[in-house]
Amino acid sequence: MPSQLLSIEVTRLDAGGARLRLTGDLDFDSAPELIAVAAQARADGHRELLIDVAGVALCDSSGLSAFVVIGRGGAGPVRLTGVNPQLQHLLDRTGLAELLAVEHPPAVGDEAREAG
Repeated sequence: MPSQLLSIEVTRLDAGGARLRLTGDLDFDSAPELIAVAAQARADGHRELLIDVAGVALCDSSGLSAFVVIGRGGAGPVRLTGVNPQLQHLLDRTGLAELLAVEHPPAVGDEAREAG
């Protein structure tokens, strides 16, 4: 199966943060691009980075490494959101789930309790 090119959409958030929305494959070929885009976002003054991986079809060890490089290379926190079960399994198995902040959507029942 041919790899899907990675696209990265950067959106400014409140309070000096930015969202990096990834779509495609995060692998050996595309991980350096993610690192470069994150470094540029930091250079542009975005302290906090939210990396949305909901559109990532494949993430290999190079992609995991990119998350670590980005996390260690910045002055503010890096959070992952939109993590699918396969990627969560990789993060758990490698110990990166403890190193990286992973946001999980609230469970359906939790949303109802918070609203009430």
